[in-house]
Amino acid sequence: MAAQSRKRSHSAKKHRPRGNPQKAKGATRQAVAPATARDWIAAARIRTLPLAITPVLIGTGAATLVDDRLHGVIALACLAVAFALQIGVNYANDYSDGVRGTDDVRVGPGRLTGGKKAKPRTVLIVALVFFALAAVIGLGLVIRTQQWWLIGVGALCIIAAWFYTGGKRPYGYNAMGELFVFVFFGLVATLGTTWVQVQSLPQEAWFGAVAAGLLACAVLLANNLRDIDQDRRAGKRTLSVLIGRRATQVLFTLFVLVPFAIAVFLALVYPVAWLTLIALLGGLSAILIVWTYRTPRELITALQVTSFTSVAYGALLFWAFAA
Repeated sequence: MAAQSRKRSHSAKKHRPRGNPQKAKGATRQAVAPATARDWIAAARIRTLPLAITPVLIGTGAATLVDDRLHGVIALACLAVAFALQIGVNYANDYSDGVRGTDDVRVGPGRLTGGKKAKPRTVLIVALVFFALAAVIGLGLVIRTQQWWLIGVGALCIIAAWFYTGGKRPYGYNAMGELFVFVFFGLVATLGTTWVQVQSLPQEAWFGAVAAGLLACAVLLANNLRDIDQDRRAGKRTLSVLIGRRATQVLFTLFVLVPFAIAVFLALVYPVAWLTLIALLGGLSAILIVWTYRTPRELITALQVTSFTSVAYGALLFWAFAA
């Protein structure tokens, strides 16, 4: 009898409802504050936005070698397209990584979707708005320059931006993020800026495009090195996850130093390019952090320093070409 009584008691405990599920769900929802304006700005990843300025500066400087007039309105339109695309891809990444669960545990700044601060649909709509804004401004450039084939390039940029972390098989999850960044944040952005201004691509634009792309890749490497443990657990196979910390540190060093080797080569013809070595001080600081960091958070500083090193490099190379 005692055994049966204990069994019934155990069964009752097992099936006893533990509070109101709806209340529990509501409590969970209330535990996370909704996104503020500051959260939305942070999700745009302001620290990386200088990377949108660098190719426009270099591309515009290269354009002055063909036509010494400064096409200011076109250059500003190129900058607006670059900003809109980069912000769009950052929100798209927030959405895609969040719904996949990649951002459930973060070392860096919190995310809107992964942090449950905003509805995934809302973040997706904001990303699409910025992509649409880039498309509208880009269409204006096409109409202004009559380079209709650039519509295809713009469409390719938006498609590539989405499938970086979006879709069923995002290539950013398969060690191709650096290739995407090099091509679109380096080659396409720089050469596109030069082309829409003068419909020509001098060799200086190509050298500058490679430099801009490598510095952008360095920023991505610093980010992926910071998140290497989290990405490995989430199944995100970034280049850093595949090659490991030491090889990532070596590659980061090369990505930072090679652009300055390019600048030294250009300085043989454009003496002002020697001044880019001033920006190298920032690059060396970032390299030091990447090789000596003890906590992943320190790499956020390396990311910021590399980003501003990039825009300083671009400004000084613009001066060298336009002088």
